[in-house]
Amino acid sequence: MARLSIDTLKKVYGDFNAVDNVTIDIADGEFLVLLGPSGCGKTTTLRMVAGFIAPSAGKIAIGERDVTNLPPWKRNCGLVFQSYALFPHMTVAENVAFGLEMRKLSPADRAPRVAEALRLVRLTGFDERYPRQLSGGQQQRVALARALAMQPDVLLLDEPLSNLDAKLRQEVRVEIRDLQRKLGLTTIMVTHDQEEALTMADRLVVMEKGKVRQIGSQRELYEKPADRFVAGFIGRSAFLDGEIAAPGRFRTAGGLEITSTAAKGTGPATLALRPERIAVAGDAAASANRFEARVEHVSYLGALLDVDVKLSGHDRMLLQIPNRQGGVEPKPGETITIGWAEDAGLVYPREP
Repeated sequence: MARLSIDTLKKVYGDFNAVDNVTIDIADGEFLVLLGPSGCGKTTTLRMVAGFIAPSAGKIAIGERDVTNLPPWKRNCGLVFQSYALFPHMTVAENVAFGLEMRKLSPADRAPRVAEALRLVRLTGFDERYPRQLSGGQQQRVALARALAMQPDVLLLDEPLSNLDAKLRQEVRVEIRDLQRKLGLTTIMVTHDQEEALTMADRLVVMEKGKVRQIGSQRELYEKPADRFVAGFIGRSAFLDGEIAAPGRFRTAGGLEITSTAAKGTGPATLALRPERIAVAGDAAASANRFEARVEHVSYLGALLDVDVKLSGHDRMLLQIPNRQGGVEPKPGETITIGWAEDAGLVYPREP
């Protein structure tokens, strides 16, 4: 295990900046998640750390060792791929031992490390099976065991759960997180799945267009997103475009006057509200901001109802209502009262 330092890392393809001056420090034993939409540069960043892609500029250090120009096999990183990358003609034990064999370890030295890695991922007794005889979750655990058998300084996970069904994803992500904590492994995981990121990470790095938009804990990114992109990408937000009419006063494009402690300065801006912080019907009575809204669409999500409403010709927003017995159940076409506190939203300058 070791600290990992990424310093002003850059990757350029022609005139395209795939990764643009990314700087991140990952503490020894920390679980860091790179999160962002497809094409944001997160996988390219991970592969530069692994040594599969040469950076155009910048530095990568594992512990006190500069590994920027070292080949992958000299970095002591364990990598788990999205596609498992298991050899179909090899048994589970042979797949797990493959990297150790490439490092010229003797069969006598390989055997206990393979056995321990399989024990850690709860696959003891599966040694002689082939990948085709395993479920998707078991194959992913074999891929993880192969990485752990190398006793890596840093574990790199490249969307490791994306090929699993929803229920299995939940189970395997808990297993990976528990194992990472138990072993104290410095880990970077790439994902575009918010739920995975929020439930697994010690810290998150949100990326867009090759740049880091914000680094922080789950609570920091959810409660205090740095900009509109992060507010829209981490969790869900309702956005109202308009302008700051005066300190503490926000006017929407549809002419609604809103009291907001986050409205500072003047000029074009966007008000962001988390759907669960918008009160409905009787619960809205004591709100600083109260409006009549027409229900456009209702989505049943089991524990929650997603409600799209229209406040004016220009202003729409999304609410979330707990699905509880005797609770409010809006219907499309109805007019309801909604409201929120003056400190419930965040205000961002309008992006060009």
